[in-house]
Amino acid sequence: MSAIYPFAALRPTPKSAAAVASVPYDVVNADEARALASGNPLSFLHVSRPEIDMGAGADPHSDAAYQQATRAFAALTSDAPLVVEDTPSFYVYRLTMGAHVQAGVAACYSIDEYDNDLIKKHEKTRPDKEDDRTRHMMAIGAQTGPVFLTYHASKAVDAVVGRVVGGARLFDITAPDGVRHEV
Repeated sequence: MSAIYPFAALRPTPKSAAAVASVPYDVVNADEARALASGNPLSFLHVSRPEIDMGAGADPHSDAAYQQATRAFAALTSDAPLVVEDTPSFYVYRLTMGAHVQAGVAACYSIDEYDNDLIKKHEKTRPDKEDDRTRHMMAIGAQTGPVFLTYHASKAVDAVVGRVVGGARLFDITAPDGVRHEV
């Protein structure tokens, strides 16, 4: 099993979590993202898809877009507000969609293990997409797009996850599409 590490999350308060939560940046186009974020200044789409606040036809890869992401992130950090956890932690995330329930652990992992193929790559990402997300992270100073890893079944991990999901939740949000998200 690869090494994983706890991290001090930058996250919304429980009160603002539902307003901040958004779909991943790459599952909607700019028009769809604009519609989803409309009327909600706390939507994370203002950070992950900054072109939605720049007018129709704005270049999402322009310097202006990354500057807009930086402004949106600063505004969200103060307005939501976003808080940094006092101590690094692992987080259990559970998603319920209809009868399907899945849970996972949010953590940091070793980039060296990824680069050395100890973590199996499941897709070949395009360099332009990698460059865009790298520029985005560098502009705002935060990692905003989780990378999902799977692992071989582990009774020890399952036992910990089971204990955590049976306890109090930091967030419990049901999205407009009916999907329940618990942390």
